[in-house]
Amino acid sequence: MKKPGELAQSRPVMYPGPAAPGTTALVLSPDNSGGLPVVSWLGAISVADDAESLAAAGGGRCSLLPEHSRGWYFRPGLRGHRLSAAGTTPVAGRDWSPAFLTTAIDVTDRLRVHAVDETAGLALETEIESLPGGSLRLRHSLTNTGADPYVLDALEVVLPLPDTFEEILDFTGRWGRERSPQRHRLADGLWLRENRNGKTGLDAATLVIAGTPGFDFEHGDVIGVHVAWSGNSAHRVERTAGSPATIGGGELLLPGELVLGAGETYASPWVHVAASAEGLDGLAAAFHQFQRSLPAHPATPRPVNLNVWEAVYFTHDLDQLRELADIAADLGVERYVLDDGWFRGRRDDRAGLGDWYVDEEVWPDGLGPLVEHVRARGMQFGLWFEPEMVNPDSDLYRDHPEWVLSTGGRSPLLERHQLVLDLSQPEVVDCLLERIDAMLSAYDISYVKWDHNRYLHEAGAPTRAGVPAVHAHTLGFYRLLDTLRDRHPHIEWESCASGGGRIDLEVLQRVQRVWTSDMTDAQARQSIQRWTTQLVAPEYLGAHISAPESHQTGRRFPLDFRAATALFGHFGIEWDLTTADAGERAALATWIGVYKRYRHLLHTGRVVRVVSPDPVVWMYGVVSPDRRQALMAQARLDESAAERPPRLRVPGLDPATRYRAQWAGPVPTGVTAPYEEKVDPAGPIGEHTVNGHTLSVTGLPMPRRTPHSVSLVELVAV
Repeated sequence: MKKPGELAQSRPVMYPGPAAPGTTALVLSPDNSGGLPVVSWLGAISVADDAESLAAAGGGRCSLLPEHSRGWYFRPGLRGHRLSAAGTTPVAGRDWSPAFLTTAIDVTDRLRVHAVDETAGLALETEIESLPGGSLRLRHSLTNTGADPYVLDALEVVLPLPDTFEEILDFTGRWGRERSPQRHRLADGLWLRENRNGKTGLDAATLVIAGTPGFDFEHGDVIGVHVAWSGNSAHRVERTAGSPATIGGGELLLPGELVLGAGETYASPWVHVAASAEGLDGLAAAFHQFQRSLPAHPATPRPVNLNVWEAVYFTHDLDQLRELADIAADLGVERYVLDDGWFRGRRDDRAGLGDWYVDEEVWPDGLGPLVEHVRARGMQFGLWFEPEMVNPDSDLYRDHPEWVLSTGGRSPLLERHQLVLDLSQPEVVDCLLERIDAMLSAYDISYVKWDHNRYLHEAGAPTRAGVPAVHAHTLGFYRLLDTLRDRHPHIEWESCASGGGRIDLEVLQRVQRVWTSDMTDAQARQSIQRWTTQLVAPEYLGAHISAPESHQTGRRFPLDFRAATALFGHFGIEWDLTTADAGERAALATWIGVYKRYRHLLHTGRVVRVVSPDPVVWMYGVVSPDRRQALMAQARLDESAAERPPRLRVPGLDPATRYRAQWAGPVPTGVTAPYEEKVDPAGPIGEHTVNGHTLSVTGLPMPRRTPHSVSLVELVAV
């Protein structure tokens, strides 16, 4: 029988292999000392690539789990130590520098590398899986094979970057401004993005992307990494003067949060990795195709939503809500969502959270009269919950103050007048499960908006001496949602967290929609949606037409601009429709028809974003999988310094096929002086056709428009 380390492979191995060009792959080379394999290359496969050549050219890059014991003087992939007793004196700090030896490498549905360090009393399994769409995901599992507890501080996936990668792009944000891009040169040192909010976060890195200088939507070699986890996380890029750059990430564990007893195992979150030789859009396409392969991916056309939050807020009046339903149904809305304010004591945001019973004072006959009215008008009915939160002014908190996350014997700081329930306690999850299940069973509910409106502060488990509990709490959230999904398989779920504060690839394994941002101002939404699609497919992204005057910014925009902005996500309305006049309602009905006509294309095609020579004119769209159709937008966000609008290029079509270009939605109007040009109602080039190569390189002439306007063009193969 071979000893650990004797089974190291003799030749480099590419995984996946063989694979189609453009697939993300890595090459594992043998470690001469029998340690963990070395990742000698990572990137998008080309036709000519083979493992031997890539390994030889790449050289030794970094171990599958970088270890200090192997001469890695930088941030190691595993950080931790063992607690033990020497006589009567506790000793910490043992087994802090493991040296794993490979015991087995096997490939079934994924590649697995098994390794042990018998001296340190640790066993490691690394899993690498090739995903639909061509990306990879990796995770490590660490088992304590020793007798004494092992304190785990971090277990991160770390991968090498090519020397040609010199720029980094990631994201920051705030409430109402999620996923703002930030870009800089890759320099020596550690670029570390830590999230300590307890949920994915409004300021989340979302992705860390490294690439060749000047990479953009269409061009450049890039590699993107995303940590699929809804709790604390870390993304990292590191380089020194004497070492190649690496990229990676994992869960951020708080002090003492993870202590492995004898025989216990910790599995890191999946870390998703995609490489592209076609810039940022190629990267986005890989992530989108993976999402479209998920069992939880929405299986039906995305219905037009009406959410009544900005129409009524906490003022729930049955007659008004019925009137909203009638107007919505007449316009073609397909789903009606009752937001916050329906449960006991919830007349504002200071009370009631946790008491998931219909408020008898506001709803003396329950929600039945509204639900039945909505269903009779042919719409689905959706309901809002915020399960993880509790107001101090609630029966639940008065009965169970020990159910709130806390440490040090004190109550955490209030945010939005609320505290966070400790979902690491099974009885808390069971209580929430019972109440939410009862509501979903009592009414004909097709959709749940699941909110999460504050960060986790001093998130300790009070029943376990206040030790950090974000990890266990996050698993409790998954357990609660998974159980509800199993009990109510017909219900669709939306992840909302003060807007886009819980958007990650682990929660997307469970939901059919995310609320992209609480910001419904159309101009602000252009940027938020543009960059959220870097990770998330557009069919998930809740995008609503708001009131003429934005409730968040006070700015006013034309209805066509607001509607065209919402068109490129999961389309809906967030507006008191009783205040809309006949002309506005007619325009809304037209835009709902436009969305229904194009939603299949929008939610199955490849997202394309075009670099514009004019910074206030943005161009983007979707190309169908068979490349025979596209829908493109040219959005003018402000007054331009140039009198001549940029041409609308359309990347991604078949170069040899000819296409007809026709207006989609309302024919552009509002052309400004000095041109006063006539717009051909047939399309940008009238009845002429043009081939896909010309559309990609030269583009279409477009009319000059006023600020806050969008011109939509459909391309159809002839």
